[in-house]
Amino acid sequence: MLQLRPNCECCNRDLPPAALDARICSFECTFCADCTDTRLQGHCPNCGGELVRRPVRPADKLVNKPASTERVFKPQGCAPASLAAQMKP
Repeated sequence: MLQLRPNCECCNRDLPPAALDARICSFECTFCADCTDTRLQGHCPNCGGELVRRPVRPADKLVNKPASTERVFKPQGCAPASLAAQMKP
């Protein structure tokens, strides 16, 4: 089951469970559409995978299967995976 993380890892923007602008990779790294399009060129900076629109869980299902409250944020910002890999020693 998807965690539905509550924020963008790049800019820390809130992404509630019903957010249509939330994007995820296959590992559920979560980003907003703006960061996905402008900073990341559609690829996860962590794994290099494709970022796609996160599905919306029906509100009645959130009662028993709530979204995650754990925030993941990279205060240094984020870069596309290919650039991040080049920067590692």
